[in-house]
Amino acid sequence: MDKKSPLNIIPDPRDQTETVTQWVYRTLRDAVMNGTVLPGRALTIRELAALLDVSAMPVREALRLLAAENALELLGNRRVIVPEMSAMKFAELCEARIALETHAAARAMPYIDSRRFDDLTELDARIDEAQAEGDLIKITQLNQQFHRTLYLANPHDITQPLIESLWLQLGPFMRLAMANLADHYIADRHKEALSAIAKSDAYALKMAITSDIRDGLAFAADPHLLQSFVIQSRQDTNA
Repeated sequence: MDKKSPLNIIPDPRDQTETVTQWVYRTLRDAVMNGTVLPGRALTIRELAALLDVSAMPVREALRLLAAENALELLGNRRVIVPEMSAMKFAELCEARIALETHAAARAMPYIDSRRFDDLTELDARIDEAQAEGDLIKITQLNQQFHRTLYLANPHDITQPLIESLWLQLGPFMRLAMANLADHYIADRHKEALSAIAKSDAYALKMAITSDIRDGLAFAADPHLLQSFVIQSRQDTNA
């Protein structure tokens, strides 16, 4: 978690319907959510503007929006940083994810048609391929896409913005989860979710989503590992 480590932000092309500010916000939001911006990595408006080849104004506005979502913290010297994490806060974020996402999954299940089921199956296969390649960023992106595709089957869904707010706050810390994934992720919870959907079993689907989240963040169940992680993040932030 070097405060001066290179930023591996590779932005998608800007859509013609997007303003520069919207594009910068989307790019930086994705970078935080996918764990590209590591805990303790200080950012400056000048650095980000140069990286994205834009002026300071859209960067400043994008950072303000991300700070409002609790994804980043604005410092007084025109720098931004991932907010400090505590063990209790991490546990609360995990439990909030479970509460919201199991609700969203159960509500979405009646609306999942064969086409969306096929999309979910394909995404699960692509996640398996990314895991075999050891591509942590791709695993994270595809995993989010799987969950997003599932929950948004519900045309009346109102939880996705809340869920993505939690993903944002956890995103910078997911590298540790990914690094320890093989130690905890024994069962394929996405396949369990797909099986539950095929059987129209809402309870089994909620259990699969709960297990998926807990497995992905299983390192948080080890107080010593989580505490050492939080201490290291705090030291990097204050260095």
